[in-house]
Amino acid sequence: MNSSAVQQRLAVCSWSLQPADPYDLADKVLATGLRRVQLALDPLRTMPVPWGQTLDVLRKAGIEVVSGMFGCVGEDYGTLDSIRATGGIAPDSTWSQNLLNIQATARLAADLGLNLVTFHAGFVPHEPSDATHAKMLDRLAAAADVFAAHNLRLGLETGQETAASMVTFLAALNHPNVSVNFDPANLILYGQGDPVAAVLQLGSAIRQVHIKDARHTRVPGTWGEEVPVGTGEVDWPGFFRALRQINYSGDYVIEREAGSQRGLDVCLARELVRKLAP
Repeated sequence: MNSSAVQQRLAVCSWSLQPADPYDLADKVLATGLRRVQLALDPLRTMPVPWGQTLDVLRKAGIEVVSGMFGCVGEDYGTLDSIRATGGIAPDSTWSQNLLNIQATARLAADLGLNLVTFHAGFVPHEPSDATHAKMLDRLAAAADVFAAHNLRLGLETGQETAASMVTFLAALNHPNVSVNFDPANLILYGQGDPVAAVLQLGSAIRQVHIKDARHTRVPGTWGEEVPVGTGEVDWPGFFRALRQINYSGDYVIEREAGSQRGLDVCLARELVRKLAP
């Protein structure tokens, strides 16, 4: 595919650019050479001043919002153990508030004219016999129904479970508006398998792709390391070959959650995608 066609599928995660306000976000997106963004919705929901004017500011700058993202209450990414205990919609102590936030987020996303919103649901049980399996199914079904009522798709971000577990879980969930936001680096960070093989396993369930890179941890039970795209352990040629094999036609959304030169790192990722993407 030529570079102009790939450019039309490229975007950047708003939170990667650490914007202070909508104007700062627009400036930082344009500085990457991109014109498309996945938008963190929590600031718009919780801080209408200044974030309430985000869509107008981005439109005036010629920037398209391709999808949204939200986080869950009380998440602690300090360690693998802490995120397992606090992540997503799994904890009982935060479920009621998370459901209220999900309802508000779905209304907001619909008002913004989006069709896809993604999030980390929390650790999906690997086995149906797990005591939390039914609970997670019920809660994800409730969340999916909220988004479906607004004609929205819900994307589950990969990484906290194996691809095989996600396939099994999606089949049990059986909600056609639920799909996968595939992040190859997360599989490495969480130690949950090979990203290339995971693409082939998830296949048509993949709705959106994050472009992010990482290295495996050398200390079992701890995080891997997120690194600039092209310097980690994601097999990018193999990754894009796998996407071509499953006939992936969605967006390539660059995410960078570490480092002190994120704008430059986004530009490096942009060039790698232009070179390799189908």
